[in-house]
Amino acid sequence: MSVAIHVSVNGRVQGVGFRPFIFALADQYHILGTVQNNMDGVKIHAESTDESILDSFVNDIKTKAPRLSKISEIYHQAVPFQGFQEFLIIPSDPTGNSSLVIPIDAAVCDDCLSEMNDPNNFRFQYPFINCTQCGPRYTIIDRLPYDRPVTSMHSFPMCDDCAKEYLDPMNRRHHAQPIACPKCGPRLTLIDITGQSVPGDPVAETRRLIQAGKIVAIKGLGGYHLCCDATNDDAVTCLRERKDRPKRPLAIMASSVKTAKLIAWMNSFEESIFSSPESPIILLEINVEGIAAISPIVAPDMNKIGIMLPYTPLHHLLLDDQELPFIVATSANPSGLPILYEDSKATDYLSSIADYILLHNREILHPIDDSVVECNEYDISIIRRSRGFAPDPISASINVDGMVAFGGQMKNTFAIGREKQIIIGPHIGEMNHLEMEEHFSKELNHLLTWTNIEKKIAVIDMHPLYATRNIAKSYRFNQVIEVQHHHAHMAGCMEENQIDEDCYGIILDGTGYGLDGKIWGFEIFEGNKQTFSRIAHLAYSPLPGGDKAIQEPWRNATGLLISMFSDNGVSIAKQLFPSKMKQIEIINEMIKQGVNSPLAGTCGRLYDAVAAILGFCEISTYDGEAAIHLSENAVDSGSAYPFEWRNNELCLQEMIMEIILDKEQGVPTTLIAGKFQRTIVTAIVDKMAQLLPKKVVLSGGSFHNQFLLNQVKIELKKLKFDVFHHSQVPTGDGGLAFGQMIVAASQLQ
Repeated sequence: MSVAIHVSVNGRVQGVGFRPFIFALADQYHILGTVQNNMDGVKIHAESTDESILDSFVNDIKTKAPRLSKISEIYHQAVPFQGFQEFLIIPSDPTGNSSLVIPIDAAVCDDCLSEMNDPNNFRFQYPFINCTQCGPRYTIIDRLPYDRPVTSMHSFPMCDDCAKEYLDPMNRRHHAQPIACPKCGPRLTLIDITGQSVPGDPVAETRRLIQAGKIVAIKGLGGYHLCCDATNDDAVTCLRERKDRPKRPLAIMASSVKTAKLIAWMNSFEESIFSSPESPIILLEINVEGIAAISPIVAPDMNKIGIMLPYTPLHHLLLDDQELPFIVATSANPSGLPILYEDSKATDYLSSIADYILLHNREILHPIDDSVVECNEYDISIIRRSRGFAPDPISASINVDGMVAFGGQMKNTFAIGREKQIIIGPHIGEMNHLEMEEHFSKELNHLLTWTNIEKKIAVIDMHPLYATRNIAKSYRFNQVIEVQHHHAHMAGCMEENQIDEDCYGIILDGTGYGLDGKIWGFEIFEGNKQTFSRIAHLAYSPLPGGDKAIQEPWRNATGLLISMFSDNGVSIAKQLFPSKMKQIEIINEMIKQGVNSPLAGTCGRLYDAVAAILGFCEISTYDGEAAIHLSENAVDSGSAYPFEWRNNELCLQEMIMEIILDKEQGVPTTLIAGKFQRTIVTAIVDKMAQLLPKKVVLSGGSFHNQFLLNQVKIELKKLKFDVFHHSQVPTGDGGLAFGQMIVAASQLQ
């Protein structure tokens, strides 16, 4: 009996070798029919003389799909038998509304690396080798559905060898849209900073220049990196000076896992993340016995270092375990400005920073930063969700169709709702410049075009001065919903962990606009995705100068001391910061008069203040520097300072005074920092012990601190709470848009 079915497969099924996979399956089962990409996903018409064969065919689609694919939905139904004589891959259908999952960029696969290193292969040492299981996707796509003519590869006509592979349904490169080889594909060019070409092999010359101490800007998958020899003190110092990045830890690229293990500890799970298609930067604990293998200036005074492995063929060609085992690979954009990715701007932007530029002629249409993660035992914590992760959608439990969430001011990402999918855009960054706002709008517009949603509802933060509020106004939405910053954090964590009932939320964060107009960031909430009540928080203290107090933690500390100890606080501040005598007097008057001194009760600012008091950081040269240095240098003795809960406000006057006395008496600052952190944990647990145990979610940027996250989890579990945290989006503001959308959709529902 002849039977036929129509199969629809939705999810990440384009740009991942899905049609060749279906073709090979059909060949295996002697199935006839067609497979086609369209704006929904992949459509299959399958015919056989045996219904059980079609059942096995569908089951294999579910269980044996390509490694880069991610099926979100598959269904099939019986259809009339048409009598096909063969199985065909037919042209894509570009009509209709898109529900496609945009393909993500993936690290080069082992098969391609093997070919690249084979002298007998015609792609030997070709820096743009790729197949359906690796290479550029999102960064080169102009529009959907994903086919070569609508990518930046359209300007590279395939040679006969590539075309043969591209058209062969049984080949690994069948319909690999970026397919290329030395005859027909993109090429490298090495130029000096004046634009003059450097003779010789670009890869070999770049390696030689880096070994010689030069700074080379290298165009990669999603933008330019500034690179230098990570073992060379002078080169790293020069890069820091030219980039005006005096202290911020620099990410490095290691030639292999074996090489990375020379300078950092890692477990098998972290090794597996290195070799994953996402291939992010991983924060790893420094191996003090081997750290001399690189310059100490790369990550000064840090216990952790950000390491990535080569994720493009070019990176693999450049790095070598013996000749060039480590390079610094940091973003090339000027501080606070969008990622640098356009060749036309590279020479101007880099004229005072790089000595040479290694570029290629494959246009980057959509820039994307490297993703950053940290592993906690065998859990992953995403710090920056970008290359390899974005714009991959996350399934939602409720309908979010037509919603756009605009995120926050810092570490910004946006989110687009399509039916029950939340598509989170790539990392944007700090929204402090007009160029960043333009970058935000450009990337948002692209994704809005691709998703083709009807823009119904804008979701924004309550803060009246966030740049995203004005951007949202430039679009025509039927409705605008404001969401409290920390409720968004809580709801996002609830959604990730499929929590629908009322629970507690412990939110430890930097800054977020509160319902009372003050700055929140140390909260215990009770509620759900729709609404919440604030049942406890940190007592407020002034931030003299507002944002300036965030950039200069000594100001933050001074405001804290004056608010806690009045005139005595002024004297203490002068003793701690003797070079700031005059400014401290001015700050005292500002606080008395209530001038530009907003009240704040946040975990991030508390960390900043204590870090300044202990001398770890008086002026921040990058976001979070003070808190990072305090947590990096903390040694936990298990003891805590005194604290007091007054009318559900956490008051820490005794703690601050004892910290100052300990410092005066010569107690090591590492022990003081550890005791401070233990106090935060103990105070939270003390308050939670007064509540009936139930589910509790942990969110907010301060929970990137693994000590806080782990110790709060451990202590709350002892009290029989079920504790949950983030794993799909950053716990900080990089996950804010996701939570905003969940709150708004829940309230509408």
